[in-house]
Amino acid sequence: MTNIRAKVLGVAMLGAAWLVFPAYGGIHETVRVAKGERIGFKADDEQEQKAAEWVAALNLNDAAKEGRLKQVIATHLNAIRDWHNEHPFSTVPAGINPATGNKLSDLDRQIIADSAIPSSVHTDLMNGLRKDLSEEQVEVILDKYTIGKVAFTLKGYQAIVPDLKPEEEAVILKNLKQAREQAVDYKSMKQISAIFEIYKTKCEQYLNSNGRNWKQLFKDYVTAQKAKKAAAK
Repeated sequence: MTNIRAKVLGVAMLGAAWLVFPAYGGIHETVRVAKGERIGFKADDEQEQKAAEWVAALNLNDAAKEGRLKQVIATHLNAIRDWHNEHPFSTVPAGINPATGNKLSDLDRQIIADSAIPSSVHTDLMNGLRKDLSEEQVEVILDKYTIGKVAFTLKGYQAIVPDLKPEEEAVILKNLKQAREQAVDYKSMKQISAIFEIYKTKCEQYLNSNGRNWKQLFKDYVTAQKAKKAAAK
């Protein structure tokens, strides 16, 4: 019976897709079930849901604006995902980081691959957001992309440097906001965190150049936290 069905239907597999086609001219129906396409549709739905949730957080109460913004964000998320998936780290030759001499990690190579995405992808996102939102509202969306890393990291600097001056905080905040905007063009949280590390290094270099000793400040902070934890036992 199985052989008869196979002869009648003529089942073939091509890549990720199953193709079911008629073996005889009297049967005209062609059914194509593509696993890859189903996965793609599901992924698109997830991106659209994420975009809808982020826009809803703004409480705009304007259906037209919300529709445009959801489209802008979902389009960007899809573009980032597709570029990432189509450009794995293996497309970047293994080598060294010329700034440090260290061997490039797989994460380094993936960031290099993803950073080659056309700049228009980022420009389209920012222009699309700013068309309908204030700068404060744009920042809310960028924070959604980066799970609030700007505020979280700034709070860390305020704790480690308790006498942080307003001008120092302004420079740090500027660096972190630059990190956030750059990080939205990367797919994974590991990549986003790596982008923030670049700008955290800049912040710490700035503090050192401004008369601070970052290593000592961090050491003192860790020591104080350990003492506090021990006292609480």
